[in-house]
Amino acid sequence: MLDDFFIRALLVGIGMAIVTGPLGCFVVWRRLSFFGDTLAHSALLGITLSYTIEINMAFSVFVTSSIVALILLKLQKTTNLPSDALLGLLAHSSLAIGLVVIGLLATIRFDLMGLLFGDILAVNVNDIILVWIGGAIILIVLKIIWKPLFASTVNFELAEAEGMKPEKYNAIFTILLAAIIAISIKMVGLLLITGMLILPAAMARNISDNPMQMVIFSVIGGLLSVLIGLFASLEFNTPSGPSIITTGLLLFILSLSRIKKKTQLNN
Repeated sequence: MLDDFFIRALLVGIGMAIVTGPLGCFVVWRRLSFFGDTLAHSALLGITLSYTIEINMAFSVFVTSSIVALILLKLQKTTNLPSDALLGLLAHSSLAIGLVVIGLLATIRFDLMGLLFGDILAVNVNDIILVWIGGAIILIVLKIIWKPLFASTVNFELAEAEGMKPEKYNAIFTILLAAIIAISIKMVGLLLITGMLILPAAMARNISDNPMQMVIFSVIGGLLSVLIGLFASLEFNTPSGPSIITTGLLLFILSLSRIKKKTQLNN
């Protein structure tokens, strides 16, 4: 029989995989992996603020990451700096401010390793509710904006010419990314959440023939990463979050064989 803490971890991990799959596909399609890192780094500032003013951590992370995302969108319009420079500026600045605040809060003890790498085995019932309800809201919003968001991903100028308001939907998508980071930060940590978004989607891209296939395979890849990673963590006594991400990497490596087969068939 599995222990209760492990069952809770499975439920949270499955919920995360279902949500990060579709979002991760857009991250890969839109080449936003570094953007995801920026939001994850800004989450540390949100965590420290939650301790400082004693508010819910997920809410604080969501608000902080959303503000950073909207600042980025504003700076892209008002400065001549390239996007990668802006991303680096915001990522490292927010991370540094968060660490400075941690240093100032001498009376509060932080589990820095837990913040960086998460601990999915320590989740409780409230975390399960947060992931499943929050994840459902994220997926509903993503379904509503899917058509204009996908159109702007394929061709931004054409979507704008057809009156789809791509900038509006880009802003909504960045807020959805902030939301998934907020609800999953406790489970996989600051440094690993982007891997949860990217690795299953990257694996799915290697073995998919169309966008909908990629979304489905990305969810399946995320589920396999969670299930295999958690059981491997239990068997070999390894950290749970890194075990999940490592499993995702192994699945990506296996998917490379599909690319080789496609190349051979084309030749």
